[in-house]
Order: sequence, then C-alpha cells, then structure tokens
Amino acid sequence: MSKDIFNRIQKLRQLIDHYRYQYHVLDIEEISSEALDSLKKELVDLETEYPEYFDINSPTQRVAGKSLDKFQKIEHKVRQWSFGDAFNEKDINDFNERVNRFLKRDLNEDVEYVCELKIDGLKVVLEYKDGELYKAATRGDGLVGEDVTHNIRTINSIPLKLKYDIDIIVEGEVLITKTNFEKLNKIQVKNNLPLFANPRNIAAGSIRQLDPKISASRNLDMFIYDIAYVDFKNNKNIKEAKSQEEELILLKSLGFKVNPHFKKVHNIKEVIRYWQHWQNIYKKQDYLIDGVVVKVNDNDLQKELGFTGKSPRFGIAFKFPTEQVTTTVEDIKLQVGRTGVITPVAILKPVSVLGTTVSRATLHNEDEIKRLDIRIGDTVIIQKSGDVIPDIIQVLKDLRPGRSKPFHFPKTVQGCGGDGSIERIEGQAAYRCVHMDSDQLNKRKLYHFVSKKCLDIDGLGPKQIDLFTAEGLITDFVDIFTLKKGDIEILPRMGEKSAQNIVDSIDKAKNTDMYRLLFALSIPQVGEETARDVAKACDYDFIKLQKMSFNDFENIYGIGEVVAKNIYDWFQDKKNIDTLNNLLQYIKINKQKIKVIENSFFKDKSFVLTGTLSKYSRDEAGEIIRKFGGNIVSSVSKNTDYVLAGESAGSKLDKASKLGVKVLNEDEFDRKIL
Repeated sequence: MSKDIFNRIQKLRQLIDHYRYQYHVLDIEEISSEALDSLKKELVDLETEYPEYFDINSPTQRVAGKSLDKFQKIEHKVRQWSFGDAFNEKDINDFNERVNRFLKRDLNEDVEYVCELKIDGLKVVLEYKDGELYKAATRGDGLVGEDVTHNIRTINSIPLKLKYDIDIIVEGEVLITKTNFEKLNKIQVKNNLPLFANPRNIAAGSIRQLDPKISASRNLDMFIYDIAYVDFKNNKNIKEAKSQEEELILLKSLGFKVNPHFKKVHNIKEVIRYWQHWQNIYKKQDYLIDGVVVKVNDNDLQKELGFTGKSPRFGIAFKFPTEQVTTTVEDIKLQVGRTGVITPVAILKPVSVLGTTVSRATLHNEDEIKRLDIRIGDTVIIQKSGDVIPDIIQVLKDLRPGRSKPFHFPKTVQGCGGDGSIERIEGQAAYRCVHMDSDQLNKRKLYHFVSKKCLDIDGLGPKQIDLFTAEGLITDFVDIFTLKKGDIEILPRMGEKSAQNIVDSIDKAKNTDMYRLLFALSIPQVGEETARDVAKACDYDFIKLQKMSFNDFENIYGIGEVVAKNIYDWFQDKKNIDTLNNLLQYIKINKQKIKVIENSFFKDKSFVLTGTLSKYSRDEAGEIIRKFGGNIVSSVSKNTDYVLAGESAGSKLDKASKLGVKVLNEDEFDRKIL
C-alpha cells in the first residue's frame, strides 16, 4: 500500500511540474487551471497525510418571528421570468444581433447595456406598500410563488421601511456569504451534524424554513437588482427611472442593498470585456457568482423588445466557463433501464464541482468507453455546467496505475431476467437484457409509470414503490389503482397524511391523456413523441389501436420499421392486452385533441429538435409546433422538413446538412411563430 501511495505522489509531482512548465514557460494550456488546481489539491492532501514523503522540491512548496404551519401561495402581480443563457462570445454577439434585428436596426449597431454580476442565490420578490414591506415571495413557476415574508424580515440588509412612502415591487437574490457559510459548517462540526453542501443550497433552505428563528440564525444577505413595478404618481419627489442604470441608482436611494459592481457599457464589445474581467476574479468575492447579467439599458427599448414565451428579449445571462476538476474512477457499474438497456456508469472518488459533490458520471455506451479508454483506477478530468450531469472529457493516462486493464462488458448483468445474459443491440452501441422478467426491471417500469411525464402520480416515487413491492402491495401497474389509504398508512415511514396524499394523486391520475398512458407502458423504443404520434393516428381510441396492423404502424409519419414492429408485437401479446384492459377499467382517457391553428407555416411539416434551446425547453418548443399543426419526429431523414437546432447540436445537425434538410435557429423559429 505504501509503495502505491509513494508512486502516486511521484507521478502527481512530475505531471504538475510538466503542466506548470507548459503553461508558464511555453504559454500552452494543456488542461484547465481548475483541473490543475484539483491535481495540486490531491497532492497537498497526500503529502499532509503521509509526511514521510515530504520533498522540498515538490510543486506544493513553491510560493504562489413565529413559526408557520405551512407556506401560503402568492400569485405574483408581475410575472417572473428567467433569462436565456449565453456561454461564449459567439452567443453574446448573436444576442446583440437578435436585439438589433427585433428593433429593425443594423445588426452591428451599438446598443447601450448594463452589466451586473449574476449572483448564485435564490430569487425573491419583495412588495412594498406606502414604503413598508408588505409581502415577499419566491419565484415559484413565475406565476405563483410561496409566501416567505416571515423569513425575509430576518435579513438585516432588507429595509422594512423605505426612505419614501412608495408602492413598489422589487426583485433580488438572497444569499449567504462564503464567510458565514464556513462559520455555519464549523458549528455543524462542533455539534456532530452533517455539513451543509454549498452556500446556495443553504440560502434556499433557510428561506423555506417554517420557523423564522432558523433563518435569523443563518445571517442571510440580499442584493436587489430590478424594479418590477413602481407607482410614481403620488411621489413627486422621486424621479422616474428611464433606464436600468437609473433603476439601480433609485433602488440605492430607497435604501436597498445593490451590488456595487454594475456597469453601463456602450456596445457588445464592452460587455465581453466586462465578462472577461470578472471571469478572472469572480471567485475572490465573498459570495457565489456564476456569470454576468446583460440588459438593454433603455427602458423604452426594453418594453419594445418584450418577452418570448419564457424569457425577456432585452436581457441574457452570460455564464462563466464550465468548471473542470480531476478525480479518480473507483469502479464502472452497469445500470439496467426499464426497457432492459444497459448503461455504464463511472463511480468516482467524490469531488466538489460548482458547489456540489459529484460521485458518478455516465459513460453512455461501450463505444464511448473505448474512445476515451477509461479504466478503473484512472485519473480523469470531469466537466460540469450548472445542473447538467457531469461528463468525463479526458483521461490523464500518465497517472494510470500499472496494473489497470481495459474494461469489457460482461456476458451477464445482475438485474436482468433469466440467467442475467445480455446482448449488443444490432446496429447500435448499446447492450440490453436478453430476458426481461426480473424484479429490478419490473420496479424500473413502475418508477417510469408513475413519473411526471407519464401518469404523474405525485408522492409515489421510487422509495414508495420499493416499499410497496417489498410489502406485497403492488406487483404491476394495475395494483397501483387498487391501493387504499388503510393499506398505506400502517407501513413504515408512512402515515395518515402521506397515505391520503398518495391516494388523492392516484385518483387524479385516473383521468389522463392517451399518449401519457402509452408512454407509461414501457413499450420498447416508444418515447413521448412516438406515443403522441400513435395516439393521433388511432384517433385517441385504444380499441382502434388494438386493431391496427404492422403496416398501419409503419405508415405513421416518423415511425420506422423497427419501432413499428415493437409496437405491433407488444399489442399481439395477450398478457400486455390483459394489462391494458385492466388499466382501462380504472383510467378514463381524455378525448380532447390538440386545437390546430390553421394556415400556419408549421402545418403538416415535420420537425426534429436538437441541441440546447435557450428560450424554450424541448417540451415547450414541441407544444408550439403541434399547436400550429406540425409534427415532431425523433430522427432526421430525407422526409424531414426542418431541424430546429440549439446550442451544441450534434449528429442530427450533421445529418441534416448531408441530406439537405433546412435548419432553423431559434430566432428564425420565433419569426415563424409571429
């Protein structure tokens, strides 16, 4: 063991010295500074734990109120929006062009912006009446939030009474400083309690405490950054703000705490310079920052630009680059999905990245493992952006243990049915179970059945399903609808209220759309879009569906031979039909169809969605296309009319280019809607 530790330390020292030389002498950055810092931290930790291996020439030696029963809901008087994202200079230049295009000006015309630091906290909306704090609410879904007034009152930086008797609604970010976060964790250690994960989580959790004494003990802070509504009519002493800069100055004059680092700039080039400046120093601030908010300064232009269905057109969040760190692969495990597809997952030595602890990363498939040549014991660079699942982007092979071996898929996997054997799917990089009759696969199907995009049974998640199957209450889909309150409330960690909530959610799920039930049945290769297409093709009638032939399924637009056969075979299995018919004794299918707007650009055209859209989620874009009479298909073919491409569009975009399929960006998509 000691020999392995010494070898690891020696390899780390050599590799860090190599990267330092490349960067500081040759001006070549082979890995990110974050990844290099992560390697150095590991070396420091090892040298601290094993002082017998100290070396003076090691790179580490270089000098370098009252409790509530529950939260009340508040309907926002002014709808709350979330900004779209920009991740690089191209994105922000595209945003500038969109602004000018919408204003019918030259695409390169200078626009005056205000840049503000994007604080990584919890958005809260404050309402004042006659200058006194009246209500405070979380953002919620943008229309309705939770009343957190009792906790907001405990924050010393928030004025309970303004300098002027004015009616105003303001928006800001609740946060906890890094200094106070460290103090709280020291208290946790002293009391033998678990450590808090990161400042953002504790800020959000503190605001959602029913007991305001807990919030008060956390020493929260808040920056105010926008005026959502203000009544100037009865306040002649206050000058109306005509720009974002003037709004921030007005907020300060009223007594609000405003982040001091905002700056008015005269064009998009100055925006980029501001972003670059803060990109290098933002970590020095005593609060979390994850980018720069960029807003058109002129309020009249803001009103003219308005909003899309999701975001303001006049502003954008210009994010800082993704964070990269190094860690080691402790194991590679194979997970069995509900349809029997096997997904390899890297089990990582836990490492903190972007404020959260990461311990696993998906490896996608066998081909990806071979491409990266990932092995157990390897040191890897992982990259994470926001809430996205981390990716392994590089293996540092110089640190590879000498005894490592390439990873190969086994012949059997625990969790598959029968003898556990697996097979590679013809024409794909994925493996699947040969036999599908295992308890684990059955539970995966139940998890999927109750999930949000299927039957959406709130309160009935994986933990509850595991409990109910272990107790013998449910074995299949139909059993869920036979559950009674008395069956549930006597179980461990359940109770009368939890039992009633689950039963109410099950009753609510008894009325659903046909495509949701189809998607919930776990028919191989039938995703949400295919389920919608099938439901539409049979006129939303399960009786008609059961009479359809293989050719009928194959003739549905966007469904190929393989998927058609999967659907047809599923409906030829008597066991499946019995399950469906038993379900339909409990479930009533909604008969309403999508109301199509006639004479639109989208009518009868097929669309493939790819990449990350900044203004809409995939679901939102899909609903817009369907509303206007279009169809969503999953893969690009010569019959595809358009591809809607967002950021990081991959193989589908390449295929569209080869086949000559027209590609729309989000701006073009917006104009087609208008």
